Amino acid sequence: MFEFSIAKLPRIEFGSGAILRLPGIITSYGNRVLLVTGAHSYQHLPGWQKFVDALAHRAIRYKQFKVGGEPSPAQIDEAVREFADQDIDVVVGIGGGSALDAAKAIAGLLNLQCSVMDFLEGVGPELPYQGPAVPLIAVPTTAGTGSEATKNAVLSVQGDRGFKKSFRHEKLVAEYAIVDPELLSNCPPDVVAANGMDALTQLLESYVSLKSNAFTDALALSGLQAVRDALIPLYQSFREVGAQEDELIAIYREKMAYAALLSGITLAQVGLGSVHGLASPLGAFYPIPHGVVCGTLIASATEINIRCMQSREPDNKAMAKYAYAAEVLCHQQFHDESVAHTALIQLLTNWTHELELPSLSNYGVDNEALGRIVANSRGSSMKTNPIVLQDPEIKQILLSRL
Repeated sequence: MFEFSIAKLPRIEFGSGAILRLPGIITSYGNRVLLVTGAHSYQHLPGWQKFVDALAHRAIRYKQFKVGGEPSPAQIDEAVREFADQDIDVVVGIGGGSALDAAKAIAGLLNLQCSVMDFLEGVGPELPYQGPAVPLIAVPTTAGTGSEATKNAVLSVQGDRGFKKSFRHEKLVAEYAIVDPELLSNCPPDVVAANGMDALTQLLESYVSLKSNAFTDALALSGLQAVRDALIPLYQSFREVGAQEDELIAIYREKMAYAALLSGITLAQVGLGSVHGLASPLGAFYPIPHGVVCGTLIASATEINIRCMQSREPDNKAMAKYAYAAEVLCHQQFHDESVAHTALIQLLTNWTHELELPSLSNYGVDNEALGRIVANSRGSSMKTNPIVLQDPEIKQILLSRL
């Protein structure tokens, strides 16, 4: 239980106003910076103009690359071609998981000037990556993916021949993760819901992962407590038209930013489970946001995992872990494991409906497509699911949310 190995993590600067430290951190690397941002939302970030003015005051020259939606290999290669000869000292990713993943990949390739397809897992030649990467600073503006703490850049090509694969290496880990909860203040309610359920899913799946350990369990449980206390009230406050900013809302943002960070740390160390195994083909074949996949499938995936363990592996240690996760998320004690499991599944189901997460059919998924999705779901995440699921069991997860 107390034997574990922890891979490289960024230096973490967490707290309201942490973004104000960014210009000074940038100057420790040089004065030529590439900002990788989302397509539009960065313009509305609290303090954005102050940040730009601070760069000018320090004579920091910046270029900007915008990423609309989930990044593709073609976008990464385009950025590398555009900025490879600009002598970039540091890359700063500011945005949601897509912007941070793009920043990771770009920082990893600027010095090499080759295609990211050379290194993507499961496609292309899968050449060994040796770097060097340009230093990266990750600044999340959503609370979900935890990408600021991971070594993988997830890239997608959508369509019938699409894929969703990772460029993954420890040299891609950010030097700094600057997590400022104030940057979440402009998230729309649907983004709060989907990203919050992504963080929840990552925490729960890493907690019951085959590779979990005492270190990651402690972080996962702390993150689950934060989600329990903050996700629903934060979502409700963002849905209220004209809701006034107050201390409670700031605390909810802080807790969700904290939970998302911890979810990134735990997934990077011990892997995930069946929901993320399915997220790969679903995100490749359909225009479905990653957080929506997580939020809409986590209840049914948890139920199938528990049911299969009851049938085939009743002594699986994840059974007790699911029961304890129920106590944490439901904030009560259960004296019967099966009652706890039922309560956990019911809570996750209730949250799915309360957060208004759409079903898979809203994005074009139908019964005829399920076999293909299942066949493409057995990537690295499925390998750390607490029990090996058979194809009909994986299909049942999808059927419950068509």
